[in-house]
Amino acid sequence: MNIEDLVAIDVHTHAEVSAAGHASLSAELFGASEKYFKEHPRPTIPEIAAYYRERRMAAVVFTVDAEHATGHPRISNEEVAESCAEHPDVLIPFGSVDPWKGRAGVREVRRLVEEYGVRGFKFHPSIQGFAPDDRMAYPLYEAIQELGAVALFHTGQTGIGAGVPGGGGIRLKYSNPMLVDDVAVDFPELRIILAHPSFPWQDEALAVATHKPYVYIDLSGWSPKYFPPQLVRYANTLLKDKVLFGSDYPVISPDRWLADFDKLEIKPEVRPKILKDNAVRLLGLGTGEGAQDGSTEGTAGT
Repeated sequence: MNIEDLVAIDVHTHAEVSAAGHASLSAELFGASEKYFKEHPRPTIPEIAAYYRERRMAAVVFTVDAEHATGHPRISNEEVAESCAEHPDVLIPFGSVDPWKGRAGVREVRRLVEEYGVRGFKFHPSIQGFAPDDRMAYPLYEAIQELGAVALFHTGQTGIGAGVPGGGGIRLKYSNPMLVDDVAVDFPELRIILAHPSFPWQDEALAVATHKPYVYIDLSGWSPKYFPPQLVRYANTLLKDKVLFGSDYPVISPDRWLADFDKLEIKPEVRPKILKDNAVRLLGLGTGEGAQDGSTEGTAGT
């Protein structure tokens, strides 16, 4: 990966369909997502690579393993990692392991990092049906921390299940970013990304990221024109080294996100940090290492 040639690194994109056509969500949940976000494409991973290569961007790619709560088989982590490995100039593989899988999940985390070069893991507490501070998930965090990988947590409301009776069984309370605060305390070297403007808990996310040195925020899932003013203020100041560009592709395209970001009142010296530099440091890109140190100075995603 030629870091210098990249204009941006998108830390939040979804593999929604396998090479064989298997969808990451059930028909019911995907239908609700399409209605919420409007109809959007479901590109294969090679198509994602071509899309980002054309734009001189790199992308973190993952799926969500929520088999325990939904009964829907996931897209294989191995397929995601192997497909990303075929496009190392633009794609960065993350995995997803259902916390309910216990010791088997821990073994999978280790194998994915050590044998497949996976750099992080996506958690979606609302869809996976667990609270991030549930000790059931702690063995996974311990392994991720030990391996120097990143833990990315969906936070805030989700478009998945919106409009379905009972929200499709998805409980929003599990995605309160304050529940990740215990994780940051109990695993003080774990690099954590709080995904999305965390509606209705934006202030909680800012508090956690400001207080805990290795907690970052990605800006995916919302057009920047809808960002709460306090998020923009913190991105420009206290969290300028800890805020990351993310689109939520394919439900939101990086083209739309970046067009709206251009109109946002972000300091010129902060823009390159958000678009690329912070992700390069966090993910250890170009160093051959895992996640690096973070620092802090003195409407809903998937």
